[in-house]
Amino acid sequence: MKVAAIQMVSGADVSANLNEAKGLLQAAALAGAELAVLPEYFCLMGRRDADKLAIQEPFGQGPIQQFLSDTAHELGLWLVGGTMPISASPGLPDPATPDARVFNSSLVHAPSGQCVTRYDKMHLFRFDNGVERYDESLVLAAGQQPVSFDLASSDGHTWRIGMSVCYDLRFAELYRHYALLGTHLMLVPSAFTYTTGHDHWELLLRARAIENLSFVVAAAQGGLHDNQRRTWGHAMLVDPWGKVLAERAQGPGVVMADLSWDLMQQYRSRLPALEHRLL
Repeated sequence: MKVAAIQMVSGADVSANLNEAKGLLQAAALAGAELAVLPEYFCLMGRRDADKLAIQEPFGQGPIQQFLSDTAHELGLWLVGGTMPISASPGLPDPATPDARVFNSSLVHAPSGQCVTRYDKMHLFRFDNGVERYDESLVLAAGQQPVSFDLASSDGHTWRIGMSVCYDLRFAELYRHYALLGTHLMLVPSAFTYTTGHDHWELLLRARAIENLSFVVAAAQGGLHDNQRRTWGHAMLVDPWGKVLAERAQGPGVVMADLSWDLMQQYRSRLPALEHRLL
């Protein structure tokens, strides 16, 4: 199955971000991708964290969700919409409300355009090294459960795919949960900071692949954004042995690889580590 991880440098203009995403997805489709994954916050990297509240949509309707549906259908792709802000309560609460929160949601659209599942980011990032400070809990509500879906590929196999987002990558128990469900591929749309990405990004992605004998596909934000935040980039696809199949360091682009079902099964047969668990 040919899979594309999309790398972007999203800014504060939603329309411009969607236009760029569309062009990258078209390139992925022309290159034969069956599944394409957009990065976290593909639709907006605002100047302030609270900017997410202003573009939130109720689940099931809104221009960003319509974009994902229309694009998946037009290009005949399975499309994972990185993340976007989905309202955490009925209606659209006033963004100025002190306790206003949204879910950071990853939506999966089938080639028909139908939204087949939704994952709300469970682990909320907080970091303070004295120079950079981030606290997603100020505007985000945490998701409550893992989500996986099945994709019947043109290679004749049904791939079980586990969903995660960015900071989730540090919590190995989430990916082990997916492995125990029989997952073959794990998705990690992200906007890793340059600081933490430099030290941990590739290491963690390869570890999640190796320990679960699964493919990992990580779309990314990679560059300097309108808010002067720099993201690490290095969108990549990793095989179950921890080999990086394809990678892009910085800047917008499409990162693609063929994921081999047979190779995955060979690895799992040679080293049946998942069967050797004691705890």
